[in-house]
Amino acid sequence: MTMHTFTVYVEDRPGVLNRVASLFRRRGFNIISLAVGHSETPGVSRMTVVVQTDAGGAQRIEAHLYKLIHVIRVEDITDRPAVIRDLALIKVSADREHRPSLMQLAEVFGARVVDVSPESIVIEMAGSEAKIDGLLDVLRPYGVLEMVRTGRVAMARGADKGPVRRGGPAAAIPEAEAGVSYSV
Repeated sequence: MTMHTFTVYVEDRPGVLNRVASLFRRRGFNIISLAVGHSETPGVSRMTVVVQTDAGGAQRIEAHLYKLIHVIRVEDITDRPAVIRDLALIKVSADREHRPSLMQLAEVFGARVVDVSPESIVIEMAGSEAKIDGLLDVLRPYGVLEMVRTGRVAMARGADKGPVRRGGPAAAIPEAEAGVSYSV
């Protein structure tokens, strides 16, 4: 079992996120990470979904996602070269004495301090999950008061956007699939 990262392009409509999440629930897959936002195309949202499964499970997930009516494109980018990031905001207890050392730690990890108050600082970091975990490990002795993470966002490297299944130009659909309907 490995972590599979899917990018799912969907129509930006109410209820689509619920339908996608429900599909995973109904099929017994636990979503490890889910990030959703607007894409480069107006009216299209992009989901990055991370699921722990084997290769067969990943193929089933992709097939089931294509059955959802508002899904435009699905890519399993697990084995492709990709840029993968996580974003974290970490609020750490920081009195005057410890603030300089916390600011140095943030700098060493490539993070930045985005808020300073008399009792705490908030550190923002974008990077790999492992790098954020490393920063958390060194911050814990100071007292982590609160933390939020986005979950994984990922983008395949290179210019290829993969096959367009629905909602794109007909020329982008492979000839073997020209007459196939993916709706339920």
